Amino acid sequence: MNRQPDMRQLMKQAQEMQEQLARAQKELAERQFVGTAGGGMVKATVTGGPELVSIEISADVVDPDDVEMLEDLVVAAVRQAMEAAVEAANTQLGGLTGGLGGLLG
Repeated sequence: MNRQPDMRQLMKQAQEMQEQLARAQKELAERQFVGTAGGGMVKATVTGGPELVSIEISADVVDPDDVEMLEDLVVAAVRQAMEAAVEAANTQLGGLTGGLGGLLG
């Protein structure tokens, strides 16, 4: 005997999953992730939104004759923070999306 799925129940489950996903996305957007470079001399903070919220640069790393190194350190710190945010998104949202979380990064 073929049983037809209860469409009302399926719609209710889909709505509950959508609400859980929205809550998880909101929580993730409010979290902050930090990346560092140059032994902590450059620090970048991003949200899970993702949004860059701050850059901290130690005076010890500021060398007017080597601006390129400082630029590289900033990029490395931001990249590390963003990777942490993407990893958290994949972990947190992956369970809710049935393994589709890998699409977030």
